[in-house]
Amino acid sequence: MKILSFLVSPIFMLVFFLLLFIFHPLQWIGLHVFGYNGHKFIVDTMNFLLVKSLLILGVSVTVKNDEELPVNTTLVFVSNHQGIFDIPPIIWAFRKYHPKFVSKTELGKGIPSISYNLRHGGAALIDRKDPKQAISALLGFSKRIKKNNWSAVIFPEGTRSRNGKPKSFASSGLKIITKYNKEGYVVPLTINNSWKVFKYGKFPLGMGSPITITTHAPIKISSLPFEELLEQTEAIIKKHIN
Repeated sequence: MKILSFLVSPIFMLVFFLLLFIFHPLQWIGLHVFGYNGHKFIVDTMNFLLVKSLLILGVSVTVKNDEELPVNTTLVFVSNHQGIFDIPPIIWAFRKYHPKFVSKTELGKGIPSISYNLRHGGAALIDRKDPKQAISALLGFSKRIKKNNWSAVIFPEGTRSRNGKPKSFASSGLKIITKYNKEGYVVPLTINNSWKVFKYGKFPLGMGSPITITTHAPIKISSLPFEELLEQTEAIIKKHIN
C-alpha cells in the first residue's frame, strides 16, 4: 500500500492544490459581487470537492449525524483534532449552521483559498503568543456568531494529534465563546482516522483509511456550570475515539 501511495500521492496533491488555487479568485468574486451568501456558496462548494478529492487516496469520509440539532440558535461544535482533513467535512456537512473556525493567526496568510476564507469568512484568528490579542479576537468572534446566528467550531486540543490519541482540552477559548452564547448549545464531535492520511509524514500520504465524524447529542450551554460542561464534552468525545 505504501508503494502505491508514492504513485497516487502526487496526483492527489495536484488536485488538492489546484482546487485551492482555482477557488481563491472565485471566493473574491463571490464576496465582492454577491456578498456573504455568494462567498459562502463558493466556500461550501470548494470544501465538498476537497472531501471528494480524498477518494483519490481511497479515503472515504462519513459524517454520522443522528441528532436533531437545534436551529435558530448558536451551535458550538467542539471536536478532537487529527489533521487538516477534519475541516472540509465539517464545513460541508454542517453548512446550514454557518460554521466558523477558531484558528491560529499563521493560517490567515499565505495559503490560497484557506487564508482568504479565514480572513473574510468570519473566523477567529488568534495569536497563541499574545494572550491579549487572543482574548480580544475571541470576544469579537463570540459576539459576531451570536449576532449573525452563526456557529463556532473549536478544537480545544490546540494542535492536531499525530497518532490519533487525544490531548488534554484547554478551556480558555471555549469558555469565552460559551460565556457570550449561553442560549446556544455545545455539539460534541468525534473524529476518527483523519490522522492516518499523514501516518507516514508529509509524503507519501496514507491510503484507504475511512474518516468518520460522529455527532453527539447537543448540550444546552446554560444547563451546566462551565467546568462540568467542559468535562462532559471532553469525556463524550474521547469515549468514541477508536
